[in-house]
Amino acid sequence: MVASVRTVAFEGIEACPVEVQVLISSGLPSFTVVGLPDKAVSEARERVRAALSAIGLSLPAERITVNLSPADLPKEGSHYDLPIALATLVAMNVLPSDALEGSVVMGELGLDGSIRAVIGALPAAIHASALNASFICPYAVGAEAAWAGGTEILAAESLLALINHFRGNQTLPAPELKPEADLSDLPDFADIKGQETAKRALEVAAAGGHNMLMCGPPGSGKSMLAARLPSILPPLSAEEALETSMIASVAGLLKDGRISRARPFRSPHHSASQPALVGGGQKAKPGEVSLAHNGVLFLDELPEFARNALEALRQPMESGEAAVARVQAHVVYPARFQMIAAMNPCRCGYLDDPAMACGRAPKCALDYQSKISGPLYDRMDLHVDVPAVSAADLTLPTPSESSADVAVRVLAAREIQARRYKALGAPDAVRVNARADGKILEAAVKLDDSGKTLMERATDRMRLSARGYHRVLRVARTLADLEGATGVSSDHVAEALIYRRMSPHLAMTAAG
Repeated sequence: MVASVRTVAFEGIEACPVEVQVLISSGLPSFTVVGLPDKAVSEARERVRAALSAIGLSLPAERITVNLSPADLPKEGSHYDLPIALATLVAMNVLPSDALEGSVVMGELGLDGSIRAVIGALPAAIHASALNASFICPYAVGAEAAWAGGTEILAAESLLALINHFRGNQTLPAPELKPEADLSDLPDFADIKGQETAKRALEVAAAGGHNMLMCGPPGSGKSMLAARLPSILPPLSAEEALETSMIASVAGLLKDGRISRARPFRSPHHSASQPALVGGGQKAKPGEVSLAHNGVLFLDELPEFARNALEALRQPMESGEAAVARVQAHVVYPARFQMIAAMNPCRCGYLDDPAMACGRAPKCALDYQSKISGPLYDRMDLHVDVPAVSAADLTLPTPSESSADVAVRVLAAREIQARRYKALGAPDAVRVNARADGKILEAAVKLDDSGKTLMERATDRMRLSARGYHRVLRVARTLADLEGATGVSSDHVAEALIYRRMSPHLAMTAAG
């Protein structure tokens, strides 16, 4: 008899069905796993053998063949331990043949028979729910799986407890949902003194989901400003929170089974490699752009990042997806993120300070800023100068406007955008102005005559690309939304143009 148990393999955040088949037949004693297993899956035979021994069972002295079907789908990870063990127990007649018919199983076995936590419990539980199947998993990830809803969750701490449950000797309690992570401890806008222009630009960026580049000397508050962006962003919707948590689950970053409505804020070091940023590696794991999905990716010291790593960001910034192609896998992760970047004006950082500027100016600044390519520079909606904070600013009283005050305006603007794009029949991914394009953007902007004239002049004088032209329109639309205006006027266009800069390459050409 062939015993079988259902489990999953992961392609990105998608759980693909896998059937674990176990056949015990006559022949020399052996335990063979086939079906494109990786090293961790192949080693399951030793963990299964030890776990069964720990609860007083031994494998029969026969030929045991484990097939992971479909055989041409690569199998990775330790979560195949538990389904292999349970299918083997069915084949040994320790468990009834129908005990696992309506279940999806995943879990790693310890040598003492314990069932240990694995990654990907949330997308696997959602897959089980779609099949109207129960989900069997480690106790440590039971609370995480419970967020899937609509399916029975069996979360066991040990293999023996699971066997006793199926035999009717014990009942496993249903895992409880844990409270969502607290959002009240985010840094507050009221901590920032001065930098009124930068704070205004950050509010615009938050309202429309725009990319933003801050340039200023060391200590001017660029990182401080970026760290406070999450505090003015609206919380994730239920759908967004689930999608974001699925990525965190596959990456092993969902702690204690708690999901959060706070938008992700990822701030990788400038030494991060290209696979670390966009995804990849030996097992095609999600990168920072996907971990920042529906949230913020903050790149401090932007020119210090490797050139190939920065260039790899261009495609995800446009498409909202990160495609990771490898010999054995082609995986697409969602990556709709808002990029906030910060940089010094030159390597020493004090370009505009006559007392501290280096003797190589302006060539030092041009060489340093030229590390950012024109196409990447063109993808930044807002370019903001962040000057050094004066002593007079530092002695000012604490600003009266807090993050909560700014967040009210940002939320109101985002609600206007959501209603507009729903009425225009835009795709679900288009919820903010930064994602609008083509006819949707044209219908949303509604420029008046003076605004059209100003845009025509600016396009010629500032040498705006087609992408730059549309990004100015998106920012102008956001400025109008913050005011509650129906149309976009020349005043909105003028402010949007203030936030637009020529790339260093074009600036040098124009100066020449």
